[in-house]
Amino acid sequence: MKHLFTIILFFVGFQTSSVDQESAFQDGEWFKFEMSYSGFLKAGNATLSVNEKKLEGKPVYHVVGKGWTTGAIKWFFKVKDRYESYFDKETGAPYKFIRKINEGGHTKDVEIKFDHQNKIAEVHNKKHKETKKITTEKDVQDMVSMYYYLRNNIDAESLNVGDEIKTNMFFDEENYGFKLKYLGKETIKVDVNGTKLKVKTLKFRPYVMAGRVFKEEESLTLWVSADKNKIPLKIKADLAVGSLRADLIEFKGLKHSFKIEF
Repeated sequence: MKHLFTIILFFVGFQTSSVDQESAFQDGEWFKFEMSYSGFLKAGNATLSVNEKKLEGKPVYHVVGKGWTTGAIKWFFKVKDRYESYFDKETGAPYKFIRKINEGGHTKDVEIKFDHQNKIAEVHNKKHKETKKITTEKDVQDMVSMYYYLRNNIDAESLNVGDEIKTNMFFDEENYGFKLKYLGKETIKVDVNGTKLKVKTLKFRPYVMAGRVFKEEESLTLWVSADKNKIPLKIKADLAVGSLRADLIEFKGLKHSFKIEF
């Protein structure tokens, strides 16, 4: 269960829009997700918020992701996670990433600062009082900023079924090559802001590492609304044991109108 919020945060930010169009998000955008295990057992909630700020004099977006267990689950496995990213308002390049988690007693408190000119990530492990400097890939993103960057730099209209999107990401102390396959369009039923709706979506398959957690590398499926917002509506993960699901249940502060089917 401890991987649930990481899965949510890892993929809910993925949103696509045309390179030549205006930004797909804005200051004040906020999402809330409900998470469940094997389709019936409520596991927790997660939120994701966007705010404009300044970091060392630079205009940035500050994204905060929070996740926590609820109900019976929290009595035998308590999760309280917080992720933060500060990235440039114009370029989307991340300046600082924070990961502070407590997952059943397993804790991390890490802050990463990015030096894009010299391709260096300074990783400060506050728990162990250690600092490392690690070489990064070109145009690297953190696990949160990457998806907001993609949101404004991929043309969803030009995607064909089977197309793969690849990016460079830095997480904890490692560089990762992330790959996402486009599966096509699908209309799904959702229940958001207390209303049952039918929404056209874009369907994606993020590739993950098969093994102890996931059944296979194609175990994740992601649905985002097929409008200018590209809201993350549903995520399903098939695990080695059971499955995890996240459903968007509330949102506010969208930059564009939310299109529904009648």
